Amino acid sequence: MVEDTYTRAPTVSGSSIADDQRVRLLFCLVVAIFKAATLIYAAGGLLQDPDNWWHVRVGLDMLSSGTFPTVDTYSYTFAGSPWIAKEWLGQILFALAYSLNGWNGVTLLTLAMITLTVFLLAWYLSASFKPTVAFGLTFLLSLLINPILTARPLVFTLPIIIIWTAELFRASRREQAPPLWLLPLICLWANLHATFTFGFIIAAFAGLDFLARTRLTKPGLLGRWVAFGMLCPVVTLLNPYGIKAILATFSVAYGNEAVAYIDEWQPFNASDSYLMEAFLLVALLGLLVSRVQIGWPKALFLLFNLHLLLTHQRFAYLFVLLVPLVLAAEIGEQFSWVSAHKWAKGRLDRLEQFLASHFHSISATIGILIVSTAAIFSSVSGVEPSPKTSAKGALAFAQQHNLSGNVFNSYNFGGTLIFHGIKTFIDGRTDQLFLNGFMKKTMLAGNSSGKPILEEQMKTYAIGWALLATGDSRIPFFNELTGWRRAYSDENAVIFVRE
Repeated sequence: MVEDTYTRAPTVSGSSIADDQRVRLLFCLVVAIFKAATLIYAAGGLLQDPDNWWHVRVGLDMLSSGTFPTVDTYSYTFAGSPWIAKEWLGQILFALAYSLNGWNGVTLLTLAMITLTVFLLAWYLSASFKPTVAFGLTFLLSLLINPILTARPLVFTLPIIIIWTAELFRASRREQAPPLWLLPLICLWANLHATFTFGFIIAAFAGLDFLARTRLTKPGLLGRWVAFGMLCPVVTLLNPYGIKAILATFSVAYGNEAVAYIDEWQPFNASDSYLMEAFLLVALLGLLVSRVQIGWPKALFLLFNLHLLLTHQRFAYLFVLLVPLVLAAEIGEQFSWVSAHKWAKGRLDRLEQFLASHFHSISATIGILIVSTAAIFSSVSGVEPSPKTSAKGALAFAQQHNLSGNVFNSYNFGGTLIFHGIKTFIDGRTDQLFLNGFMKKTMLAGNSSGKPILEEQMKTYAIGWALLATGDSRIPFFNELTGWRRAYSDENAVIFVRE
């Protein structure tokens, strides 16, 4: 069996295992910095999501109050209903970054997590693939996950899920027990984002891979795998909400009526994701033509992640990041032209020799470049959330004219309303709130026959004014409502008030 760590015997030119690791490290650093550079010039893209607003506000409120919320205080439609900030640690990290340097701080923190993610992905892939192949593949994969690269707590979990998956399958491949230091890692994951329950499933697949390799010949090690799997949910209970954090995850996966109306939870649509479709087709073609041999547990792992991608497009990143990580060892062993092991047996080329011999100076230069860029960005950048979610002009108008009463708002303005202390009609916390038919009725109000439903909601919730996105299908109904008039409009938002 070829190990995923390689050695190079000293050569006439003086190359050694130290040179290999230096070259590998520099390639990983370069691809990570290259990815960060492509994002920093369009940093506003990291603040496009309406949820960016309320995650920061919830974190600021927790820092201010010193307590963890257990009921909703941000909407008037579901005020007092059970609600937990299950992503509390990520929200506090964003709040701290915002307190230090506003939205520039939030953006820099997000960029740091993306850079770390790309570096770790390249590092683990380069254990099986030669550096140039790992570089190219990593950058391609990083492009495919661009849709989820935004200032939301999910971004903190990307480095964790890469380490978790790579280390567990490496332990299986080496026929070793899973590293116990991963348990604090999944505990951290549980306090950052609700996707930590995927960690249980990944551990189960890695355990199956170990079982398939050993065939019950190492019962002692198998027992340690079982014990590790049992400890995973136990350590994740070390969060402010205990078992509620796990139950909240399953409430989204099973029976949450709001999921059907949210774009990121829709099934994969190839017509909207040409790059992802091309990647899937090329990957499938490669697997079929190359006839790469993988064990049945890894084949099931591939199918599981493909199922998640096809069912909910928001989980495409799991397939993109984890499947290459899990299959890399077999591909590297079976195809010498990409193999890190074969590369390690050869001589370094001129570029690699240059990198190895100038490792310290190049590393210092990269470090200075990172610090300088971050300092310059912090001082001169004025990055702000997207105007499509901020309603900046509309909210200024509302404040100037002392608009009061309950606001009827478009979904994408929920986050900014929370941030500015205005209770919402609806917002992005649909994983726990806006249920019991509320979401369905709200969506129906935007249909061609939805005017009576809208009028009913206006009466039920005593609406005082409305803040709608310019593309909201309910705007024509407001134009027709007796006693209402359009008081403000710009390219992104419209305000209606009672006459």
